[in-house]
Amino acid sequence: MNRSKLVLITSIILVFTAAFISAQAQDNHYHPGEIWKDVDGNPINAHGGGLLYDKGTYYWYGEIKTGKTIRVEEDKTWENFRVNAGGISCYSSKDLVHWKFEGVALKPELHDSTSEIYTGKVVERPKVVYNEKTKQYVLWMHIDSRNYSFASAGVAVSSTPQGPYKYLGAVRPNNAMSRDMTVYKDDDGRAYLISTSENNQTIHVNLLSDDYLKPTTTFTRILVGQNREAPAVIKHNNKYYLVTSLCSGWDPNPARYATADSILGEWTVQGNPCVGQDSATTFQSQSAYIIPVHGTNKYIFVADRWKKTDLPDSRYIWLPLNFDGDKMKVEWKDSWHF
Repeated sequence: MNRSKLVLITSIILVFTAAFISAQAQDNHYHPGEIWKDVDGNPINAHGGGLLYDKGTYYWYGEIKTGKTIRVEEDKTWENFRVNAGGISCYSSKDLVHWKFEGVALKPELHDSTSEIYTGKVVERPKVVYNEKTKQYVLWMHIDSRNYSFASAGVAVSSTPQGPYKYLGAVRPNNAMSRDMTVYKDDDGRAYLISTSENNQTIHVNLLSDDYLKPTTTFTRILVGQNREAPAVIKHNNKYYLVTSLCSGWDPNPARYATADSILGEWTVQGNPCVGQDSATTFQSQSAYIIPVHGTNKYIFVADRWKKTDLPDSRYIWLPLNFDGDKMKVEWKDSWHF
């Protein structure tokens, strides 16, 4: 091939590549279940995630999943598939569609196997809240051993939303197990750690200290004996809504939601918020978070479509969450936008 033809072909490729990137940048639609790339063209790696709105910017934190998926052979109680803990990622966005990779917010420990955030252990479901009193960003996460027997909640802090976060340690709130979890910050500035406990049979709602760094002795047991995990909480029209999954390992199941007039009060189970085809499997996914869209009364249901034998290829399911009176509804859409 002569030089002029090579230059022509290269130019054509560059034009088409630029056009493709431009089209992606202008696409303001969500495409649930498809590979979601950041503004640099790399797949977003933020599983089991949580979001923070801070000073006009959204931050998305999630588990970094890379490398080979293995099954933990010493744990035969369930299909314990996992990858080495890769730390917690952070992405930023102004519009909740186009995301910039900000870096690794919390790095795993690569060498010290006694560390609670050692890469050979479990670091899952990161959630960040900002404390106005201490001016710190507080990251809570599920910390566990390879066989999930440690069952604790870990906390880290940073002076910036992007991190890096300093890991402070893990605790069993009020001496109770803590696995899948979320953190909810209420209108009055109080924050709550909400986690599955008692071998996933019960949800515990724990009031955090004023600095958000430790659980207080104020807590309540809810959904007792109902076999739940993957909690996500919002407050809508002065009523609290809690979405959870049932427990079926990595395999999807029907979501459930409950409501309460007080976050520490009595919770009433309402049923499956998902409607339509595949609602019995939460659209083949599991709840992770619910985003209140700032300045609106709109919400986004955030879930993970786990691929248990290839966890890095797990996808994100973001769908509009709506209300009909007090009833919550999540409906599948192949493509959607606000």
